[in-house]
Amino acid sequence: MNEIGKKIREVRKKKGLSQEELAESAKVNLRTIQRIENDESEPRGKTLNLICEVLGINAEDILDYGKQTDKSYLTIFHLSVIAFLVIPVGNIIIPLILWMNKKDKIIGLKKIGANLLNFQIVWSILTFVSITTFALFKIMHFGYYPILFYLFIGLYALNIILPIIFALKTSKGKTENLYPNIIKLIK
Repeated sequence: MNEIGKKIREVRKKKGLSQEELAESAKVNLRTIQRIENDESEPRGKTLNLICEVLGINAEDILDYGKQTDKSYLTIFHLSVIAFLVIPVGNIIIPLILWMNKKDKIIGLKKIGANLLNFQIVWSILTFVSITTFALFKIMHFGYYPILFYLFIGLYALNIILPIIFALKTSKGKTENLYPNIIKLIK
């Protein structure tokens, strides 16, 4: 067994629920909850979904489906964003490829990857708009164009500094969503 019962027990206790309260809320027999938590049986299908819904967790997080932790891959994943310096929209393409290949094999990569890709899409749009507007203002001789150029440079610097900081945090064991979650285009 995958110690599913142990994980469910830990989450249940963190939520401050008794076995009886969990069983009642999930509409599952109390004895079923006891068997699951003692690893005497493994919850399947509807039972697992009902328990996870009450506990406010994903079934995939409990089951892990052979997932493993890989801090070095997550670190490389964060640093792959810097590819935008060499490849146009490399900050989206390279992380997307890395994410698609391993999102179901590495714990936490699915959420971290979606968060990173959403940020990179928004960043790319903002950067494109700022440089295009800068060029238009320069051509039309508007006086505010230097501000847009500094915004463009600031966005570039931000997308170099943030991935390095987040890669360092990840290598030290902090595996959570680090990028600001502005718009959720990828889930």
